[in-house]
Amino acid sequence: MEISNEQLALVNERIAQLLHADSFYGKRLREHGIDGVSSPEDFKKLPFSEKKDLRDAYPLGLMSVPEEKIVRMHSSSGTTGKPVIIPYTAKDVEDWATQFARCYAMAGVTNRDRVQITPGYGLWTAGIGFQAGCEKLGAMAVPMGPGNTEKQLQMMMDMESTVLCATSSYALLLAEEIEKRGIKDKIHLRKGIIGSERWSEKMRRSICEKLGIDAYDIYGLTEVYGPGIGISCDAHDGIHYWDDFVYIEIIDPQTGENLPDGEWGEIVITTLRKEGAPLIRFRTHDLSRILPGDCPCGSRFPRLDTIQGRTDDMVKIKGVNLFPSQIEEILKTFPEVSSEYQMHISHLDGKDTMRLYVETNGSVDFLDLAKRIAERVKSRIGFTPLVKVVEIGVLPRSEKKTKRVIDTRYE
Repeated sequence: MEISNEQLALVNERIAQLLHADSFYGKRLREHGIDGVSSPEDFKKLPFSEKKDLRDAYPLGLMSVPEEKIVRMHSSSGTTGKPVIIPYTAKDVEDWATQFARCYAMAGVTNRDRVQITPGYGLWTAGIGFQAGCEKLGAMAVPMGPGNTEKQLQMMMDMESTVLCATSSYALLLAEEIEKRGIKDKIHLRKGIIGSERWSEKMRRSICEKLGIDAYDIYGLTEVYGPGIGISCDAHDGIHYWDDFVYIEIIDPQTGENLPDGEWGEIVITTLRKEGAPLIRFRTHDLSRILPGDCPCGSRFPRLDTIQGRTDDMVKIKGVNLFPSQIEEILKTFPEVSSEYQMHISHLDGKDTMRLYVETNGSVDFLDLAKRIAERVKSRIGFTPLVKVVEIGVLPRSEKKTKRVIDTRYE
């Protein structure tokens, strides 16, 4: 999707701001001799920014306004290195709440809803973003935060919560607990706003059926406001994103070249209005595509397809490039297995081995099912995994994000 003149004007405002602040990115732009862009072709020549750049700017090198204008900071987890510190101005906070309120409205949430918020608060952007958008919309926030499933369920019943905000992993855990305790008739949920991790269609159906809800896929990342820059609609045909706040490109992850609408590649985001820490052509490593054409829901906002994973999700086994989404595609063809699985990759006796753990109920022949799944993986992907079938509920459930791939080859 070609950048518009209005979006180019906003990009130029951000470039001027960065140069004036002489921040981390301001210095980079000056080194490249960049003081503005006048055409889509100029824009495509702007250098990419990466997570490593943001870490190199630690702690406050990204700050692009005087410190007295900064009212808050958020941070990535920093589990793979230095954390990324993102400063926010009051306008950034307000803009984020505006986008999030749009997400709720797109999902059919109104000011008559009671919204139970289970993602974490603090440095992570999730919980406070869900709450700010809820309050902006005028709905009632029930800010539970993560964990304490017993209390979550009690409050869900007592408050008669109608909307659940959660990671897909925790939504599944809650759904299974409700089913196990036989309390579905005491639950009043009608909508689920689910985000922070990719989830399969099988997992979506399981959550929706168990909770009796319609679920919406919300998108965002810590470096770019947080969750709330896009959400799926009632048509469930992609994720609408707010192109008056962010400009999105899809590039070939290897070459960096722009790809036309409809082709799969890596999402690159430019913030059009962010003040505290504007980002120009930030490589997210998320894999998707821009969906061409109009959405059946009638919204004018453009759409990304469902996020298929990340470029760094890929693992190489026996010379084959494998993404978890490929395993999910295979498992969804087996109605007798649950949405949960784990891949354990190890190096034994000089060769790579993958154990694939899947869940099913006790009415199925475990050995026969394991054999059929292994054969399907072999025919679709090219190698034979060791498939281990277990009872439903044996694989771990998470209150945050579920770890699907455990690779011990390099430990």
